[in-house]
Amino acid sequence: MLPASIQITGEMLSAAEVQDICESLKEDGVRLLSVRGCQLSDRDFGRICRSVAESHSLAQLNLNLGVVSCINRTRQLADALKSNRSLQTLFLHGCPLLDAGLVTLNVALSTHPALVSLDLGDCMLGDEALALICGMLPPDGAKSGLRELTLSANPGISFKGWSRLSIAVAHSSQLRVLNLDYNPLGDQIAGMLAVAVASSRTLEVLDLEGTGLSNQSAQVFLDMVENYPTSLRVLVLAENNISPELQQQICDLLSEGEEDDREAPPLRTGPTSRSVLVPIRDKYQPISDKYQPPTWLPHSNSAPQTLMLTSGLGESLLGETEM
Repeated sequence: MLPASIQITGEMLSAAEVQDICESLKEDGVRLLSVRGCQLSDRDFGRICRSVAESHSLAQLNLNLGVVSCINRTRQLADALKSNRSLQTLFLHGCPLLDAGLVTLNVALSTHPALVSLDLGDCMLGDEALALICGMLPPDGAKSGLRELTLSANPGISFKGWSRLSIAVAHSSQLRVLNLDYNPLGDQIAGMLAVAVASSRTLEVLDLEGTGLSNQSAQVFLDMVENYPTSLRVLVLAENNISPELQQQICDLLSEGEEDDREAPPLRTGPTSRSVLVPIRDKYQPISDKYQPPTWLPHSNSAPQTLMLTSGLGESLLGETEM
């Protein structure tokens, strides 16, 4: 039997339900486990972590919306990740980790042999945490690192922190997707990110929705895509003070290479597309309902280049994991 998915949202988990989850994990019967927004006792959280440590089938773990609610749970999760060898995607969006939580998780995250996608959006992170995250984006020729990173809505990160991230992105040999939506970046930081994108040979998706950008930033990105070869396929600029005309110009330029991209052979790195789960990402929404219904954004190498002008990256799953 193929491993299944367990997806529970916003419920109070009983001891019996937790026991069923743990047994399925230990029997390698679960490929995706999502308990986003669920309430459970500290004892039961520890039981799930110990089962995650023993699982050889679990590829995606979603603990979004406050499931990792204290430093003790962070330690338990770190211990589980040190033993687990199968997890590819970890979601901690909306968990109050703080910098201390990232310090606790750092060794487990940075040394995990399979982890390629990490969501740390809305985790109340600062510069200390971001410095550790940059270590998970190793430069060319170094060890493998993250392919998808979400840092949405972490306003405690300073200009210095974002500068450091820009340098890491420019030299990362793995990163494909970077979500920075709803951080107060402004035009200056966006300019540094444009330089990082121009330098990167791998970055395909950059989400800058609601980051305080103006036409100045858009002009920089326009100059970049017009004059320099780049791997960028998707640029999200919604909810910024950018003119529709500039957005359309960027969109047109990103679309010019569509036929060449479709004809080119796919870039093969690491696990094949069938073995990697498309992530579930909680899209930060500061005004309307924060978490939107599932929609799909393709991240494959054959995807056409696109400028996203509206919000809603939302959640997605491979069909093989849907129940």
